[in-house]
Amino acid sequence: MAIVTKFGGSSMADAAQMLKVKAIVEADPRRQVVVVSAAGKRFSDDHKITDLLYLCHAHLQYGVDCEGVLQMIESRYLQIRDELGLQTDLESHFARLRERMQRGIRQDELVSRGEYFSALLMADLLGYDFLDAKNWLHFSFDGTVDQAASYQALAQAAENRRIVTPGFYGSLPDGSIKIFSRGGSDITGALAAAAIDAEVYENWTDVSGILMADPRIVENPLPIAKITYNELRELSYIGAQVLHEMTIFPVREKNIPLNIRNTNRPEDPGTVIMEAFDDGDEPSPNFITGIAGRKNFSILTVSKTGMSGQIGVLRQLLEILEAHRVCVEYVPSGIDTVSLVVSSEQLSPCLYSILGQLQETVKPDSIKVVEDIAIVAAVGRKMAFRTGTSGKLFAKLGENGINIRMITQGPDELNIIVGVDNKDFANTVRVLYNAFVK
Repeated sequence: MAIVTKFGGSSMADAAQMLKVKAIVEADPRRQVVVVSAAGKRFSDDHKITDLLYLCHAHLQYGVDCEGVLQMIESRYLQIRDELGLQTDLESHFARLRERMQRGIRQDELVSRGEYFSALLMADLLGYDFLDAKNWLHFSFDGTVDQAASYQALAQAAENRRIVTPGFYGSLPDGSIKIFSRGGSDITGALAAAAIDAEVYENWTDVSGILMADPRIVENPLPIAKITYNELRELSYIGAQVLHEMTIFPVREKNIPLNIRNTNRPEDPGTVIMEAFDDGDEPSPNFITGIAGRKNFSILTVSKTGMSGQIGVLRQLLEILEAHRVCVEYVPSGIDTVSLVVSSEQLSPCLYSILGQLQETVKPDSIKVVEDIAIVAAVGRKMAFRTGTSGKLFAKLGENGINIRMITQGPDELNIIVGVDNKDFANTVRVLYNAFVK
């Protein structure tokens, strides 16, 4: 069985990092397909290559000379090549790029060159074959990936070969380059894993997996050893910055494990993501998988006597918000009340128009708007099997003087979501982490 490995920008930042990649790939002969990003930052004030390429395109649009920026990009890759003692003829590739830029080049093609140059160097370093992503990752004209064509093309190209391919881009039916949104190399890796029915998809970055809480709030949070796709989706939705949101779908469809690893600490096992785990007898005391949240929500509460027996009220409420393009995040409700939790940023510009339509359509007894609300979720597949989880959570928040403004929990008991004041957001995350993890 083969393994697909994807290495992010921090892993491709300089010659030293690329040598780490080489050691990782060569440590397991099953690592047959390698997907790489453009070179990332080497230090805090450094530039990502992709950012510089976007800057080049902006210069071209306004008729400003971008040769200085392009020379920065070229010298960066030449330095990596020379420090590694490689033979890749980057000069001819950059010469062709300059010709394309002079004749007029589309943004997608220009900004994809960071991954292209990275893959050329990595193929040379590993002694693998270089496979241009445009030759196997096929987009339809509507911008969606043609999975059937892409899978067939890569499966054929990778048969009995070891290859390096650029992330982030593919080709449209007319042969022109089409890119994903930023972070799209994660998707390329997932598609590659699905195409060859990989044993595992390894996503190598600069952290040892997904952390149980935001390290900017909780000091040294523990990593998550195992997480299901449903848990990951819950954490990502509520605010955890984990992976490009489209990454999980290709590997989830084929039940391929996704393993997030640290290039700088390859001995760490990282986080494994799967559809389900047979861990009912696992001795781990942590039945909370992770804690995440976001600030700046509003709660719009509509009250009307007899609402529970009146057909269509909830539909009317949702249609009014839909007409104003306001997304409803949660809908906690009572017998004669319905609360709609929405983004304050979306609600503020159209608040009074919405209130007027609610008064006219629903004719409520009262409407109350509470602003400056933060949403915090405790997520865990094991919570359903632990009696008293909700009680402990509410008790700990109360003991720490945190007022709960909203509570909701799905029927699958995968999460418990609370709304608190914005000012209590960080403390809520810390209290929950200390109560359920430490």
